[in-house]
Amino acid sequence: MFFDNQKYFDFVDKCRDAGITVPIIPGLKPISTKKQLNLIPHRFNVDLPDDLIMEIVKCKDNIGAREVGIEWCIAQSKELIIMGAPVLHYYSMGKSSNIKAIAKAIF
Repeated sequence: MFFDNQKYFDFVDKCRDAGITVPIIPGLKPISTKKQLNLIPHRFNVDLPDDLIMEIVKCKDNIGAREVGIEWCIAQSKELIIMGAPVLHYYSMGKSSNIKAIAKAIF
């Protein structure tokens, strides 16, 4: 799971340099609540980009945070597809309506 595609691209490059040739599937989790700004980094040991944090903080409620999360994930997905990711994996964590919105925009 990552929120900055460059982390994925760097990881893939390191794997390829080490001779690893299997497909490396990116895992994406759209932010769906403001609370996740603190939860996700601590539970999953991932960094959130400052731009994403600032956009979520600006939201008045979780509805706005969910929309920012969807748009961020759509942008990530589009770039990953352009750059040749073999497939995309989405972490729904019991909330599938945002994944459906992302898939509709991408596929």
